[in-house]
Amino acid sequence: MINRDITSSIKNRIKNSNRIVIIYGARQLGKTTLALSIIKDLKLKTLHINADLQKHHDILSSRDLKKLKDLTEGYDLLFIDEAQRIKNLGINLKILHDELPQIKVLVTGSSSFDIAYQISDSLAGRKWIHTMYPLSLHELNATMNKYELQESIDDFMTYGLYPEVYTTKTIADKIEMLEEIVSSYLYKDVLELSRIRNSVKIHQLLELLAYRIGTQISINKLSQELEMSRDAVIHYLDLLEKSFVIYKLKGYSKNLSKEVRKKDKYYFYDLGIRNMLIEDFRPIAKRQDVGAIWENFIIMERIKYQNYRGDRSKFYFWRVYTGGEVDFVEVLGKQINGLGIKYGSKIPKPSKTWLETYPQAKYSVINRENFLDFLL
Repeated sequence: MINRDITSSIKNRIKNSNRIVIIYGARQLGKTTLALSIIKDLKLKTLHINADLQKHHDILSSRDLKKLKDLTEGYDLLFIDEAQRIKNLGINLKILHDELPQIKVLVTGSSSFDIAYQISDSLAGRKWIHTMYPLSLHELNATMNKYELQESIDDFMTYGLYPEVYTTKTIADKIEMLEEIVSSYLYKDVLELSRIRNSVKIHQLLELLAYRIGTQISINKLSQELEMSRDAVIHYLDLLEKSFVIYKLKGYSKNLSKEVRKKDKYYFYDLGIRNMLIEDFRPIAKRQDVGAIWENFIIMERIKYQNYRGDRSKFYFWRVYTGGEVDFVEVLGKQINGLGIKYGSKIPKPSKTWLETYPQAKYSVINRENFLDFLL
C-alpha cells in the first residue's frame, strides 16, 4: 500500500480531537483502504457502516438520540463509508457529536455536493475535512527517486494516477481499468444524487472540456453545442466539479477593467480519465495537445502538494485582454505567487502587465527540467 500524505493528519485528528473527520474524494481512490488502515493502527473498537447498503440508513437519518446511542454503544469509533447516500446525515452527525462525545466519527464520501450541503451548517466547528486526490508525485517519491519520477512522467500524463491504474503493469490492463472507472463509477454519484437520469449529455460535456483544458470556457458556447440551456450546463459543471471529476480555476482580478475574469478554466483531476474520455492514449511525444496535458498535470500536482502540506492558498489563473497571461496564481493573504507552466526548457520572462500590476508578486516558470523542485 502506498502511504498517502494525509494519513498522519487524519490519524492525529482522530486520536486527539473529538471533531468528526471527513475524507472527500472520487471513487476508486482508496479512501476506504486508507480509513481501514488508520483504524487498524489506532486499535479502536469500530462500527463500520457501508452506506452503499441500506441496513443502517433509517437509524442514521432518524434524529433519534436513543436509536443512535443504541447503535453505537460499546464502540470507540463510528466509521461511515460512502456517507453521501444517507439522508439528513448532517443533523444526525451533529447529534452524535454533541450528545455522545465519547464516540469518535470518521466519514468518507465520494461526492461532496450532497454531503457538503448537509453538513456545512450542521457541523460548523465540529468537523475536520480532508480531500483525497489521485496519487501525487510527492507520495510516489517515497518509493521512487527523482530520476525514476522523471522517467515515468509520460506514463503519468497518459494513464493518470488512480492507485489501481498506477499499480497495474500492462498498458492494456491500465486502459481497461480506466474504461471501467469511466463507465461504472465516473457519473455514479452525479446520476444517483441528482435529478439527472441520462449520462449522455454529461459525457458529451466532459468530452468538450477534455479537448479544451487550459482554455477559458464559454458557457454560452457549450450551451449551443450541447443543445442545452445555459442553466443546465452550469448545473452539470457544478455537479462534475463536486464529484471530483473536474477542477474549476477562476481568473484572478483586482477588478481592473483590463483583467479577464468572466470565463473559467477547467482541468481534470486525473489525466487518465481525461484521455479515456477522448480515447487517446498515444505517446506524449506524438501528441499535439502535449502543452495542455502538461499544464493540467502541473496544476493538479501543485494543488495536491499545497493542500496536503496545509497551505491555505487560493488558486487562480491571470489574463488581460491585451494577451498577457500567468498560467497559475497562488494567493495567500497579500502574498501572490505567479507560475508560468512551459513544456519545453525555455524560461520566458513574465508579462510586463503582470509586473506592473502586481510588482510585489513572485514569479517562476515550471518546465520539464525543474518541475520536481515545485512538487516535492
